[in-house]
Amino acid sequence: MFIHLTKVRPMKLYYHPLSTYSQKVLIACYEKGIAFEPHVINVSNPKERAAFRGIYPLGKIPLLVTEDQRLIPESSIIIEYFDQAFPNSPDLIPKDPEQARQVRFRDRMHDLYLNDPIVALLFESRKPEAEQDFPLIHKSRHTLDVIYEFLNNQINNHSWSNGEQFSMADCAAAPALFYAQRIYPFAKYPNIKAYFSRLMGHPAYRKVIKEAEPLVKKFLG
Repeated sequence: MFIHLTKVRPMKLYYHPLSTYSQKVLIACYEKGIAFEPHVINVSNPKERAAFRGIYPLGKIPLLVTEDQRLIPESSIIIEYFDQAFPNSPDLIPKDPEQARQVRFRDRMHDLYLNDPIVALLFESRKPEAEQDFPLIHKSRHTLDVIYEFLNNQINNHSWSNGEQFSMADCAAAPALFYAQRIYPFAKYPNIKAYFSRLMGHPAYRKVIKEAEPLVKKFLG
């Protein structure tokens, strides 16, 4: 009797090194030591965008394609999948239900009220002044003022976003704060400054930044 073994294809990750949500997933991959097949997608390139939509019609990155060809989009959902599929690596969402809820809450706060306004300001700043959306700029700055106060108070007595364990919430905060220091600085918030310094020293994030560095320098000038 012969047993034919089928080689399992590695997971594929579609992403771009400059994308904050892509960086969030990459941090999680490196923190957990997960192997993947990288596919860098430039969604601003019409041909690449069209080809990618053939895989995922919404055309959003990051996108994980599992070994059995399931499509898993959205950064937080991808990280949830990582914790379920790789339980022997460090948890990015705690097992304790209350702690897990807190991490998910902070993850949402970092995505919606830190990352998204920063990205809005970043892209508006690259437009000619006459083409800038000033109501959006004003709204984004106001949101950031609020979230900076929240963050500065929230991380007053611990190392990471949800305590002493590095989590999904930190994966979300790091890329946003990286761009924030350039586009809407948080210099007057000492706890955020110290937190960002810890993030920059974290091995998984250092690897993400090192890989993205040539593109970041070109993008930010």
